[in-house]
Amino acid sequence: MINKTLGMLAIVTLVLTTSCKKENASEKIDDASVAAAAKNNEASGKLPVIKFNEEEHNFGTINEGDKAETVFTISNEGEADLIIVNAQGSCGCTVPDWPKEPIKPGTSAPMKVTFDSSGKPGQQQKTVTLTTNTAKGNEVVTIKADVTPKAK
Repeated sequence: MINKTLGMLAIVTLVLTTSCKKENASEKIDDASVAAAAKNNEASGKLPVIKFNEEEHNFGTINEGDKAETVFTISNEGEADLIIVNAQGSCGCTVPDWPKEPIKPGTSAPMKVTFDSSGKPGQQQKTVTLTTNTAKGNEVVTIKADVTPKAK
C-alpha cells in the first residue's frame, strides 16, 4: 500500500513539475491532481497546514473610489507542500493575487488582496476563499472597511 501511495505521489509530482513547454507549474494544477495529492498525503499522514499572519484585515476608514491593498502572509506549518489551486474574492471588487507555486513546509509566501471601493459606500466585509490541499480543502480570510461615500 505504501509503495502504491508513493508511486501515485511520484506521478503527481512528475506531472506538476515537468512539461515540454515553458509553462507555469500552477497551470498544470487542477482539482483532480490536488485531490489525488491530498489523498496520498493523508494516507502517509503528512499534510500541509496553512497559517496566516492575520485572518482578518481592517482597512479602517477609506474614501469611496479608493483601491486599498493588503498582503496576507501564508505559512505552511505542515509536512507536505501547500498548493493553492485558486483564490476567489466574494465579489468582483476583491481581487487576490495568490502564490502559484507550492509553498514548502516551514516557508511562507505573500498573497496580495486589492479592494476597489468604487460604488461600495458604508461598512464593507468581503472574503477571499482559497482552494487548497489542506485537510479542510478551503481556507478563508476577511477584509473590512468603512467606506466614506463620495460627496454629491
